[in-house]
Amino acid sequence: MSFTIIKHPLIIDKLTRMRKVETSSKDFRENLNEIGQLMVYEIFRDMPLKEVDIETPVTKTKGYTIDVPVVLIPIIRAGLGMTEGIQKLVPTARIAHIGLYRNEETLEPVEYYAKKTKNIENSYVIVVDPMLATGGSASKAIEIAKGWGAKQIKFVCLVSVKEGIEKLQKDHPDVEIYTASLDPILNEDGYIVPGLGDAGDRIFGTK
Repeated sequence: MSFTIIKHPLIIDKLTRMRKVETSSKDFRENLNEIGQLMVYEIFRDMPLKEVDIETPVTKTKGYTIDVPVVLIPIIRAGLGMTEGIQKLVPTARIAHIGLYRNEETLEPVEYYAKKTKNIENSYVIVVDPMLATGGSASKAIEIAKGWGAKQIKFVCLVSVKEGIEKLQKDHPDVEIYTASLDPILNEDGYIVPGLGDAGDRIFGTK
């Protein structure tokens, strides 16, 4: 299974801004969207292309266009914060949605909403969530996507920890993982440390 930490000075700078407790929701969202755009270059590096005939103002020539449909699947609600940035560079991408919450007794993720797109089985599927902590929600979302018929799946997050990585590698060894940071630990409350806090609350200004 592939695990990639996308390191770039612009990503590192923006992630540092997001980590700061005093960062406003507006600035948090903007930096999250911008990091999503920067990560796109690496995530789609192996995307297949097809040759097409085009005509420039000077002559006829050959060009290349993306040869596979793209589906983004944000895990609601925090995943919505990264989706806009990715879609700006892949405007033809369709968006499916998966909503999950954690059962406080079992601590297992529970599905409360799921809406797929057309032709997902033949699409290049990107499951998105800013945080990869225990890995439970990410694993469940990927399980749902596979149930829809998705075969080419990548998981994209902003901040991750070892526990989450190992969970996905065990449950879905065929899924590539992309992250901007591998943080040191997961605390007893299930928060990544140093992390970002609750990404959903920081994106939407809720508590």
